[in-house]
Amino acid sequence: MGRVETRFGRASMRWNALTDPSNGDLTSIEICAGAGGQAIGIERAGFRHVALIELDRWACRTLKQNRPNWNIIEQDVRSFSAKNLSGVDLLAGGVPCPPFSVAGHRLGDLDERDLFPEALRLIEEARPRAVMLENVRGLLAPEFASYRESIRSRLRDLEYVSEWRLLHASDFQVPQLRPRAILVAFRIGEFMNFRWPPPEAIPPRTVGEALLEEMASAGWEHAVDWAANAQGIAPTLVGGSKKHGGPDLGPTRAREAWAKLGVDGRGLADKPPPPGFSGMPKLTVTMTAIIQGFPANWKFAGGKTAAYRQVGNAFPPPVAGAVGTSIASALRRDPAGSGEEETTFPTPAPARQLSLLEVA
Repeated sequence: MGRVETRFGRASMRWNALTDPSNGDLTSIEICAGAGGQAIGIERAGFRHVALIELDRWACRTLKQNRPNWNIIEQDVRSFSAKNLSGVDLLAGGVPCPPFSVAGHRLGDLDERDLFPEALRLIEEARPRAVMLENVRGLLAPEFASYRESIRSRLRDLEYVSEWRLLHASDFQVPQLRPRAILVAFRIGEFMNFRWPPPEAIPPRTVGEALLEEMASAGWEHAVDWAANAQGIAPTLVGGSKKHGGPDLGPTRAREAWAKLGVDGRGLADKPPPPGFSGMPKLTVTMTAIIQGFPANWKFAGGKTAAYRQVGNAFPPPVAGAVGTSIASALRRDPAGSGEEETTFPTPAPARQLSLLEVA
């Protein structure tokens, strides 16, 4: 039997077993909270959630069973008002991705699922000190340049300074190709304190290293050999949209990439492979959650399809935590705000050559 070396970096270990730190000194509102990927990261960055708004009932159950003390509001964000939450430190959210993704046909503001206008309305109502909104890399495509600028223009009208940035989940200990478009904004006078988080010095674990324990958990005697051959990071997990069919790991090119890692991407398994199993194993929902960067003790409500949609939609907690920590540091450096106009802005990260598999 082969032997696989396991690397556990400092950053990846801190997400493995999370407790509930409810004593954050900064406050946040989260819209389109989903199963809590972004909320977990923001919580670990030191924010206390005042409200989390989510429409999907299964995602709300997931949030409630993992964090019963969170104020979870099961409601369409279009009908939610933040007027009574004025003055929070952060408004964050992962507004729906399909309007800007290839799978969603990139209809942009013509797509009824585009909730950026609602996010801007809530920013106007709540007047947070900072904003963090996340979406797919497709939003940074040239055809959406005017749309991105319209968002920044509206934020300027509301007296915020903002910047878009492409971040890669694999730079933050997530064993997956998952580029995300992040918008960060601060009230005028506070952006100068913000620095985008740098990539982690330690590379992410491979798929084999990340999933070995789970693959072997039902007694599969070939788990170590499988892990030794799964020496790469995963393609982007897809399948979060309700318009997508049952749970599988994506289109043909994604399934081909999974096959190179020894994984059957044509569906999900209910349980890890048992003793005597032969062939390529399928991932379970738990395994996909590990690939997405969720802590091991985070449980998902609903059946396999509903649970996988929650995972596939999620913003990886380690990435949210890295950005949230940078935001928290900026807010703490200037608690009252300097009241001065920014004269310098962060230099955008150099563009990275991406493969087709990195398109969500």
